[in-house]
Amino acid sequence: MRLRNLKNKEELLDTCNYLITDPYKYKGLWNKEVFKNNNEIKIEIGMGKGSFIKNMALNFPNVNFIGIEKFDGVVARAINNINENIPSNLRIIKIDAIELKDIFDHEISEIFLNFSDPWPKKRQIKRRLTSDIYLNSYETLFKGDKVITQKTDNIGLYAYSIVSLNNNGYKIIDASLDLHSEEDRFNVETEYEQKFKKEGIKINYLKAIKK
Repeated sequence: MRLRNLKNKEELLDTCNYLITDPYKYKGLWNKEVFKNNNEIKIEIGMGKGSFIKNMALNFPNVNFIGIEKFDGVVARAINNINENIPSNLRIIKIDAIELKDIFDHEISEIFLNFSDPWPKKRQIKRRLTSDIYLNSYETLFKGDKVITQKTDNIGLYAYSIVSLNNNGYKIIDASLDLHSEEDRFNVETEYEQKFKKEGIKINYLKAIKK
């Protein structure tokens, strides 16, 4: 779902010093030139208002985080939210996820897919972020083991993702059909997740790894 644009969208985009406006030039250089450390890098594809990636960065200061979005309005709203407490280990990129292979070169340790569009129609399958097309495009992003973590309220997308991940060489190492029922599990919530939780909607979760 697209969020409504903020009136000061252009100002937010133009003045944000953690929005990477030319990410292509940092391919293979994210640790050295952007973060200036050797900490692992994790990305969220489809960061929404940015609450998840912001709070992950605050909780794990020794990990670098990058939020990915392709729409100006969504990026601006995330910046508006993050600006209240900006983690030094957080960056944002405005780009379509299919282009990530042109941005990173064996530099990412984990991809978060939180409440991605389920694209429910059969003709839309290739647009799902766990389709063969996207999973293949992620191959050169990872450094070492490939790790994908997904949360979704859509059981159809969840079931599809399990099959697609397995077919592409991933092993599901953790899963839940009702994430919020597990009170002892550490979980940083997204904006959608907080809304669904109040409505009693169950959240499906998985973590998959490919050696």
